[in-house]
Amino acid sequence: MSNEFYIVDPEIVSGAPVFAGTRVPVKALFDYIADGDTVDAFLSDFPGVTREQIQQCLDQASSSFGDTDEAAA
Repeated sequence: MSNEFYIVDPEIVSGAPVFAGTRVPVKALFDYIADGDTVDAFLSDFPGVTREQIQQCLDQASSSFGDTDEAAA
């Protein structure tokens, strides 16, 4: 399974979703955010990941929760 910003390959990090072209697990981004770190800190620590990949990841995560405008109505 793959997407523009991540890949899943059983031979890379035991099949955990990683940012395409890296061995950086997508979960690491959410761990950083949960710990109060910034996207810039993540990018600094993982220079192989691009800001565009992070934006795509966050957009996909956001869309998986549906339209928040309808929930607020």
